[in-house]
Amino acid sequence: MDLTFTPDELAFREEVHQWVAASLPKELSHKVHNALRLTKADMQQWARILGKKGWHGWAWPKEFGGPGWNSIQRHLFEEECALAGAPRVVPFGPVMVAPVIMAFGSPEQQKRHLPGIMSGEVWWSQGYSEPGSGSDLASLKCKAERKGDYYLVNGQKTWTTLGQFGDWIFCLVRTSSDGKPQTGISFLLIDMKSPGVSVRPIVLLDGEAEVNEVWFDNVEVPIDNLVGEENKGWTYAKHLLAHERTGIADVNRSKRELERLKRVAKAEGVYNDMRFRDEIAKLEVDIVALEMMVLRVLGAEKSGKQSLDVAGLLKIRGSEIQQRFSELMMLAAGPYSVPFISDAMEAGWQGDYVGAAHCAPLASTYFNMRKTTIYGGSNEVQRNIVSQTVLGA
Repeated sequence: MDLTFTPDELAFREEVHQWVAASLPKELSHKVHNALRLTKADMQQWARILGKKGWHGWAWPKEFGGPGWNSIQRHLFEEECALAGAPRVVPFGPVMVAPVIMAFGSPEQQKRHLPGIMSGEVWWSQGYSEPGSGSDLASLKCKAERKGDYYLVNGQKTWTTLGQFGDWIFCLVRTSSDGKPQTGISFLLIDMKSPGVSVRPIVLLDGEAEVNEVWFDNVEVPIDNLVGEENKGWTYAKHLLAHERTGIADVNRSKRELERLKRVAKAEGVYNDMRFRDEIAKLEVDIVALEMMVLRVLGAEKSGKQSLDVAGLLKIRGSEIQQRFSELMMLAAGPYSVPFISDAMEAGWQGDYVGAAHCAPLASTYFNMRKTTIYGGSNEVQRNIVSQTVLGA
């Protein structure tokens, strides 16, 4: 197994590095490196910059307007963006629903939706989880009844990340109650401006409303918005979740945040504490090990070999690492890492009690990272999947 990059891959990396350095607005990079709040305008600004270059769909094949990069090139692109401090691309459009539309959607759906996703103009949300249907997604109850040339959708989705900004939402809905729960699920594309769609923010511990409830009250969805076949949505959902779980690993962001942890530790005077340095060293070793596993999978994909189904394993290790670096930052800052009023922080107010500016967002990051071992399929469920599919247990 060769984990070194070829001269062509290194040249490609340098090309991406130069372009990102020239194209990424400095104010966005500053916010990302210091974990400050990103607005919708911030996230969409970077998406549009990528879209003009044709890189917002960086993993897309050429036949759908993408660059046609191989797996190693995609990894290098993601790493250069992360290390430069680019906002993480909101994945619901280009990373999650787009591959489903490419693989299972009609030519009309591809023509209608893919250009808006690539350009960064159309914001997509994900409608999977429901109250009581999270890790056990097959138990979902949001119902779509066929009424001639449209579906009548009623029900609720929850934990809809950034749903308050959504133009469209892709949803798993129940179209049949016959047979196994998985066999009665369909995949619908729903315009969030449709009458009967309402979004209610869920205020989190840090005062933000990153997630939402989405309600459907007699929403009429054209039959043309059904992806693939009716009652085959579970197959399409599994295709999408493989992309989501691999993305959650996000080893490139962990490498960037490791450097931030070191900066915080040095600023707070604990970097030279040997016990604290031990924890940083153990985290760094685990990040390198995760990166080696990612490169191993990508190398197998590039060579055309069948790699192990380790999306769940990547998700487990990546999410745990993200929680650990947020915990260590909190430990380094001590009492200065407690939450404060966001508007005051963004205005630059740092009173004597608040401490250094680099401490202000730490509690928010810590709280936010609690979710990583739950979403995309809880880590407990992923361990079961890995034991069955990888270990054969």
